[in-house]
Amino acid sequence: MYDIVVIGGGVSGMTTALYGLRNGKKVLLIEGESIGGQIAQSPRVENFPTYKEISGSKLSEELFDQISVLGVEFEFDKIEHIEKDGKYFTLQGEFGEYRAKTVVVANGVKHRKLNLPNEEKLIGHGVYYCALCDGPFYSGKEVTLIGDGNTALQYALMLSGICSKVNLVIMFDKFFGDDNLVKAVEDKKNIKIIRNSRTIELVGETSLESIKFEKSDKSTFEIAGTPLFVAIGQIPDNKCFKNLADLDEQGYFKSDESTKTRTEGFYVAGDTRTKAVRQVATAVSDGAVAATQACNYINANFK
Repeated sequence: MYDIVVIGGGVSGMTTALYGLRNGKKVLLIEGESIGGQIAQSPRVENFPTYKEISGSKLSEELFDQISVLGVEFEFDKIEHIEKDGKYFTLQGEFGEYRAKTVVVANGVKHRKLNLPNEEKLIGHGVYYCALCDGPFYSGKEVTLIGDGNTALQYALMLSGICSKVNLVIMFDKFFGDDNLVKAVEDKKNIKIIRNSRTIELVGETSLESIKFEKSDKSTFEIAGTPLFVAIGQIPDNKCFKNLADLDEQGYFKSDESTKTRTEGFYVAGDTRTKAVRQVATAVSDGAVAATQACNYINANFK
């Protein structure tokens, strides 16, 4: 029996474990893929307090070392279902079953990808999914951005303020975002909007060299020498928990800064919940809040 089971080994999940352990709780951290989450793919992190610059993988490694020293238990597993029976939770994984007094889901989201052959190996080497995180590395330079929703529009405006030129490529002839954002983007002189185009190839073996596109009339063109930011959506994976927490239309947990859900003792932290800002700093914040909520719940309900 664990006091807190944390699902997700990203920054939010490991921060949850850190605060739980420092409060004397028995904590199990379960991760289905790899430690670090999205931040582990970032070659440079410059927006985390205390570090002027650190790689995402190094930051993840140091955080995992920190909670390991404090005694976290760890399992590689994918949780498929959770039930609450009275005061306790039973978590069914692909490889095992776990019991807990409280559960914190910090499983993050996955960026929707282009699904092109070279994409995976070029991540962090010219291909990026977070303009807020990685855009400042290209200050004063030309960049290319793909996406037609609110996130892409916001990224375009942010990048236009620090980059010399932004090539904004969209698949159709219109945007699918808020009118005020669309107008702001269209009014920016250093944003070039390229319509009716889809990405067909990422050229480069060890780093991105160019991006090939196909127009709706089947003609092709290429943009060379720029990094590529992909903003075509994110994918949460929370359906297996909907018996314990409400989801919005996109599949994110409905929860506020308290990280609470409709089920007592069940909390959600990080990118997996509805929130305005998804950054490493807010992931840390959510983890601290969720762990504190869980500890308070345990102290009040288990003597």
